[in-house]
Amino acid sequence: MLSLSDVSKAYGGRTLFAQVSLQVNRPDRLGLVGPNGAGKSTLFALVLGTTPPDAGRVELLRGTRLGHLPQENAPVGPETVLDLAAGITPELAALRQRLHHRPAAGHPGEHADPDAQRRFEDLDGHRLEAKAKQVLEGLGFRQTDFARRAGELSGGWVMRAHLARLLVQEPDLLMLDEPTNHLDLEALLWFQEYLRTYPGAILMISHDREFLNQLVTTVVEIRQGRLFRYRGNYDAYLQQRQANEEQLLAAWKNQQRQIARLQAFADRFRAKNTKAAQAQSKLKQIERMEKLEAPQAPEATISFTFPQPPRSGLRVVSLEGVHFAYGRQVVYDQLAFQAERGQRVVLVGPNGAGKSTLLKLLAGVLTPQAGERRLGHNVRSGYYSQYRIDMLHADRTVLEEAFDTPQRLTETFVRTVLGAFLFRGDDVFKPVGVLSGGEKSRLALVKLLLDPPNLLLMDEPTTHLDLASVEALVAALLQFAGTLVFISHDVYFIRALANHAVHVQHGQLTHYPGGYQYYLDKTAPARAAAFPPAAASAGRPDTPLDAAPRLAQERKEQRRQAAAARQARYRDLQNLREQVANLEAAIHQLERRQAELTAELERPETYEESGRALKVNRELQALLEELEARNGEWEPAATSLAALEADRATASR
Repeated sequence: MLSLSDVSKAYGGRTLFAQVSLQVNRPDRLGLVGPNGAGKSTLFALVLGTTPPDAGRVELLRGTRLGHLPQENAPVGPETVLDLAAGITPELAALRQRLHHRPAAGHPGEHADPDAQRRFEDLDGHRLEAKAKQVLEGLGFRQTDFARRAGELSGGWVMRAHLARLLVQEPDLLMLDEPTNHLDLEALLWFQEYLRTYPGAILMISHDREFLNQLVTTVVEIRQGRLFRYRGNYDAYLQQRQANEEQLLAAWKNQQRQIARLQAFADRFRAKNTKAAQAQSKLKQIERMEKLEAPQAPEATISFTFPQPPRSGLRVVSLEGVHFAYGRQVVYDQLAFQAERGQRVVLVGPNGAGKSTLLKLLAGVLTPQAGERRLGHNVRSGYYSQYRIDMLHADRTVLEEAFDTPQRLTETFVRTVLGAFLFRGDDVFKPVGVLSGGEKSRLALVKLLLDPPNLLLMDEPTTHLDLASVEALVAALLQFAGTLVFISHDVYFIRALANHAVHVQHGQLTHYPGGYQYYLDKTAPARAAAFPPAAASAGRPDTPLDAAPRLAQERKEQRRQAAAARQARYRDLQNLREQVANLEAAIHQLERRQAELTAELERPETYEESGRALKVNRELQALLEELEARNGEWEPAATSLAALEADRATASR
């Protein structure tokens, strides 16, 4: 379907890709990972043809349809939400308008234009609309939104509508750049289930570890200008990468020992007439070897000690009898809520249910029209949202702004935390005023972590963070001894932290006193009733419900065949290693006996015994012939072994 062959690409003297190759087939589910700036979006641009490669080829199979969801800023025109999602063309829109024209009086139920009806059906207009409605509902749209102009929506909802359009169109290769950024948790779960039976290939960039774990079967890592392909999900990739790095290091050390042994033999015997040919053979052996690169040291992991806030009382924050409305729209009436010391509460529920409003009420950012917010003994609250960037000082540098805290911190510690959130090297000297919105959000998060309150209220804190930074934030919050109430659509983040879930919907709060899995188990029947299986509800006749088991069986058979091939290669490698080791042991014994016989011939007493010298000479001659034969066997065997080990090391990268 898609192949990249020996592709190279550089920007401003920096090489992003150096002769990389990649193949994508129809059943593939590929996750593209790597640190920010590694080249993930550039790889997408190369595939889409918006950026040409400096060298190499990017080829699509004839007739392959591409679908791309950008990370931000997808275009929108005057069309309605339903038209955008259904991919309604101007021709379809005109035909639909003709069909909606009422027939003349006396002819009820007749279409004013039969030709328009036939053409509309030929273009699959009815199916597109029906499917678009199903997908839009799954992604969180209400039926009252379908007729709204897409341009009236916020950026996040526009991106959802574009995502719906791609799912309706079902391109052969679906390319998704951070598709979960604009989804709430419930829409994300629906989307995740939908993609399980998607009929085409998927290539995605995501910083959502759980999303990758649930969907991808292959991870492609961009590292140091190269592509490394790993089978399995993201967790499997982490395990394989560590194992592969250990194997590469072992293979490189083994080859270095082999080279040193051959070089020592050549250095020792190249001056001796009887050994010169063998010494030269060893040097040629070294020259013919495909040299393995010295493995680079693993990237440093980020860790820091979280400054701990003062201990609060048991009851940290409560809302009692709270009434809150935006104008005539009542969000909460007689709301009661309480959080206790040490709780880590995740607020879940559909978009628009009032989760952010609840968080702002807890933070004191919003004042209720009735009721009361109470903070417990010795409680200091801190609120993190995208709007926290307004508290930053534009004329300071990143480092100066980070240091603006009552905590006594070293520059090394502050720069470590900044580095965890992508401010590295000279980035810490940038003025705050020139930072992007995402950078300002990350800096606000750093400031919160450097001087944490004992009640931490966070709204989507993982937005704009890469996987390593999310790991760093999780590690920091696991150390946090205070109380945490947060909203997130990152399931990995929720699983790692939450010990209590609160479902928010229609102004009502439902408490689940357990982690995320406890919440899922308790709400599974309700979710199944609200959202039927994605493939069936979206009207997809070409992807029956038994497609997933069949594909799973095919992948299982492919894995079995691949494992059998790996085992056969491993047996060949072990047999060859044993053969080479036996030959080297035999050669070593022969060379030791050769030295003994040569030394005996050099002693005068050997010639005093009648016939002794002749006997030693005959044994030495036979030994030299056998030694030559064994060396003749060893050289091709050692060459084959070096080639196999190099291939194995390369395949494991």
